[in-house]
Amino acid sequence: MTHPIRVGIGGWTYEPWRGVFYPDKLSQKKELEFASRALTSIEINGTYYSGFKIDTWMKWKAETPDGFVFAVKASRFCTNRKVLADGADSVARFLDQGLTALGDKLGPINWQFMATKTFDPVDFEGFLKLLPKEKDGLRLRHALEVRSATFDVPEFYDLAARYGVAIVYAEDDEAPTWPRIDQPTADFTYARLMSSREDVASGMTGAELDAIAARGRAWAERGDVFAYFIAGAKVRNPAAAQALIARLK
Repeated sequence: MTHPIRVGIGGWTYEPWRGVFYPDKLSQKKELEFASRALTSIEINGTYYSGFKIDTWMKWKAETPDGFVFAVKASRFCTNRKVLADGADSVARFLDQGLTALGDKLGPINWQFMATKTFDPVDFEGFLKLLPKEKDGLRLRHALEVRSATFDVPEFYDLAARYGVAIVYAEDDEAPTWPRIDQPTADFTYARLMSSREDVASGMTGAELDAIAARGRAWAERGDVFAYFIAGAKVRNPAAAQALIARLK
């Protein structure tokens, strides 16, 4: 069985996209409506910096079509701490803000860690114990984005698999020390692709996009796939996402 492959970008508000991705004179209030019909998923980034009211989550759900799915970047107050297990209150505050109002449009939650956070099995297991498997009747899917090479070890893979959380596959040519971990630790794959280039209209060459499409199809054999073009040449990311979607049809 081949599972869905959802492809998108990080956020939807970025001035250089206006007139490039978004049509000229499109109201900023209509940007999510437009983006959610051109792409199949979006990673909400603003949640990394602050919380939102439940009315906002309900609005985002209403503006997007059936079948569209959001990923949500978790609050930095949960992950940027010396002792991760001490973040129970921050994790609860993040999960309680209203994100379950997205209903079936709620995809995985990306818990991103700074490059200075190294792998400590006790520390990370303490954190994983804080992550609930469901909330308000909705299943929660969790992904860990780690940026230290100390995580590229079987002990970390085994820990993630034991708790059923994904390890984010993060690809960034400008950060060669970040690990590119492709391990099946959950029933879905979460990829962040950060190597788009401004001198290529589609962000990446056809051969590069073909290679990503092939990897995505392989991931889809083992579960749902969520892939986001983020950072890099940000102005090209919507074009890269659309080009990948076209290849996967």
